[in-house]
Amino acid sequence: MQTSESFRLSALLSFSGGLQDAYTYNVRGHVFANAQTGNVVLMSQNFMTGNWRDGLHYMLPLISFALGILIAERVENRFKNAKNVHWRQIVLIMEIVMLCAVGFMPAGLNMVANMLVSLSCAMQVQSFRTVHGYGYASTMCIGNLRSGTESLSKYLRDRDRESLRKALNFFGIIAVFALGAGAGGVISGYFGAGTIWLSVILLAAVMLMMLRETR
Repeated sequence: MQTSESFRLSALLSFSGGLQDAYTYNVRGHVFANAQTGNVVLMSQNFMTGNWRDGLHYMLPLISFALGILIAERVENRFKNAKNVHWRQIVLIMEIVMLCAVGFMPAGLNMVANMLVSLSCAMQVQSFRTVHGYGYASTMCIGNLRSGTESLSKYLRDRDRESLRKALNFFGIIAVFALGAGAGGVISGYFGAGTIWLSVILLAAVMLMMLRETR
């Protein structure tokens, strides 16, 4: 199993993902970095009521998220067979640079900050998609909740231990995401815009874990 698919690495990414969502909501004007469904609802509601400026407030992070998926896919295609660096490490470096910059941005640049965080989240969710061989999302919960509950149901019906193991992986990722979101909400009250640098530290730790694998 690759390090990029280990539960420990996935847990770090999920904690970071939860923290980023709490950060943009609490510090950057009540926008979700990861939960794009929420942004779509708020965007549409504002557009329908003629609040075009507020609608754009939610639409631009949504576009950035889509752009992040595109960039990550292009990076994978370009560097998948590279010998000296893993393409996921390139994605992590890009994320780290963007989130470092976000921490320095004043409130007047909240829109830009939200776009960069959404871009980073999308690149992460596109690049890290499996834990112990199971497909998952490190920056959101709905898919993980569906998969975890489905696996639990199969275990309760068939007593298949593999289904139980799968369910525990998914519920564990959700729990870690929730811890990250809670921590992000609390810490942002003390450190404000600089809270995002905790995600930078976590992503750097993920980077080091992957570097050890490639040696």
